[in-house]
Amino acid sequence: MKKLLKILFYIIAAVYPILVFTLLVILKLPVRILSLCIVALALAFFLAFTGSAGGKSQGKQFALSWRPLVSSLLFLIAGIACFFTNQTVFLKLYSVVISAMLLVVFGSTLFFPPNIIFRFATLYDKSILQTPAEKKVESYCKKVCIIWCIFFILNGSVAFYTAFFASDLVWSVYNGGISYILMGLIFIIEFIIRRQVDKKMPKVFYISTFTAKSRADDTILCYEKKWSDGKYKTWADFLTDSAKMRAFIKSKNSARWILHCEDYWYFLVTFVALLQCKKTILLTQNISDSFINEIRESDVEFLTDQNVNNSLQIPELLKNAENPSEKEIRNPPSISADETNILMYTSGSTGRPKAVSQRMTEFEKDNAFIISKWGEEFLKRKLVTTVSQHHIYGFLFGISLPFAMGVPFRRTRMEFPEEFENLDDESYIIIATPAFLKRTVEIEEKLPLKDTFIFTSGGAVSPELAVKTQNVFGFCPLEVYGSTETSGIAFRQQTRDGLEWTPFDNAKVWLGDDGCLRIISPYIKNPDGFATADLADILPTGKFLLKGRSDLIVKIEEKRISMTEVENRLLQTDFVFDVKVIALEDRRQYLAAALVLNEKGKNHFSGQKKLALNRYFHDYLMQYFENVVIPKKWRFVDALPVDVQGKKHKEEIAALFEKPEEDAI
Repeated sequence: MKKLLKILFYIIAAVYPILVFTLLVILKLPVRILSLCIVALALAFFLAFTGSAGGKSQGKQFALSWRPLVSSLLFLIAGIACFFTNQTVFLKLYSVVISAMLLVVFGSTLFFPPNIIFRFATLYDKSILQTPAEKKVESYCKKVCIIWCIFFILNGSVAFYTAFFASDLVWSVYNGGISYILMGLIFIIEFIIRRQVDKKMPKVFYISTFTAKSRADDTILCYEKKWSDGKYKTWADFLTDSAKMRAFIKSKNSARWILHCEDYWYFLVTFVALLQCKKTILLTQNISDSFINEIRESDVEFLTDQNVNNSLQIPELLKNAENPSEKEIRNPPSISADETNILMYTSGSTGRPKAVSQRMTEFEKDNAFIISKWGEEFLKRKLVTTVSQHHIYGFLFGISLPFAMGVPFRRTRMEFPEEFENLDDESYIIIATPAFLKRTVEIEEKLPLKDTFIFTSGGAVSPELAVKTQNVFGFCPLEVYGSTETSGIAFRQQTRDGLEWTPFDNAKVWLGDDGCLRIISPYIKNPDGFATADLADILPTGKFLLKGRSDLIVKIEEKRISMTEVENRLLQTDFVFDVKVIALEDRRQYLAAALVLNEKGKNHFSGQKKLALNRYFHDYLMQYFENVVIPKKWRFVDALPVDVQGKKHKEEIAALFEKPEEDAI
């Protein structure tokens, strides 16, 4: 019965003007009798929308049905007013009030976004959120919302005029017919325009969600060296090559596969094929025989494009593979992001290699945030990277993210700073490490780049490097703070934020009892979050400052000293471009410092002996530390040894101190 009453309510609300005209003009029903009928209907409708089982369910139903309840109340007020005044105008004002209410509802969301049209759109299609199209969709929906507000103003004005100054027939024709036709026309025109706009909106298709129809066959995914060279790999090439690799992988029984490819294209098609075959993927940058032997068990296969013993060569497999059928190309297996298993090998905070288990679920959530924040910057440019895709930063920004957005990426990693000089043909987004930026600004004064955008991670950018990068590239790098275990945590751009880090919108950070940063985010599978080894200060604004790593604190003759603090003090001299302080041990433990002088430092100490440099930096540090903890050995080098990610490892720094001093100057 209640359902029938609700259906009846919506019908009456829709044909209300026609119903009033029929009863008043055609059937000539007395005004007070009509008003009593409307009051009775309003009470029946009110009971229909509130008469649930009570308790929590009643509250829920009321929350869901407030709009019909308001309409019922308006009917009730109109009926009562009409009964006591014997005037039909109160019955006619219903259309005016409805237009005014809708104007308030729609218009208020223009001042308190997101607008109501965008809310409806995202309720219908949640995939709009955290995509490069989100801002464009919201902007389009805002325009539609403004159009509806204009309609409600005009419609309410005409309804008001017909209620007071027009005949019952004119009032009924407009409010019961013309106004609905106008609304229908707006819906139809907006639908046609939306279909055209939707075609131009950027689409996101993650590795775990793409289909063969996600992109047009001629969509360019990959290019060689520079964009204008015209050597491309397309979506059709991707579907074909991944099908070839899939066929080969299926011919093997191994469940675990080591993957190492310097060629980004080979990496992408093989990585996707392995996921489609539901294999466990082991990603490692280190492919030395000793390391591979440590992680490789008897049933583990090794796919690569490098000359490595006992490996399967991807270029040869693709070259010699039979052409897959159209069915195999056009019907790739689906990938369940939750069921993927990717082991990324990292040195970790202990310096010992370890495997961190990851899933595409967390990777793609990370990508979604970056896309929601900076997606438009990616879409404006082609992508180049100096970072290995075997580490999380390189994989997320160099493989997963450009694939999802359809942003063309360079097929090979940039290895030399001089390569930037050739990128003068297009706008590029650069994925780099601080170490690579340091190498670049040392030899370049001004690069001929167009509209560059730079992401960097894998270490902090010093204030001096931030300024030099701005001068050389025309852009201050946007730094991302994170790790293999946590993925992205925070970001900063020193021209705007200084040294303060802003946590990602979906990350919660706090300090543990040890003063180290703790994180909970969608990228961390453990619901309790992750404890870092990074000492930090959290500011009242919610941002934070990093103070160094707790595992870089050593005790020398009962004195606790942060090696990071010593490094920061040396950088403050304005003579040092890069520095690494390590703890060495002979008969006792002591600190040793390896420094790279900047141009100012080289000029200042020009012609002086190493002993003078040692004495200067020793005396400088004496202002802040006791003599017992000041470095006892010094090395001044042209560049500090780093790995492909820009990380400095203690073993390689320690090797500098094994050489005679004159060789290390």
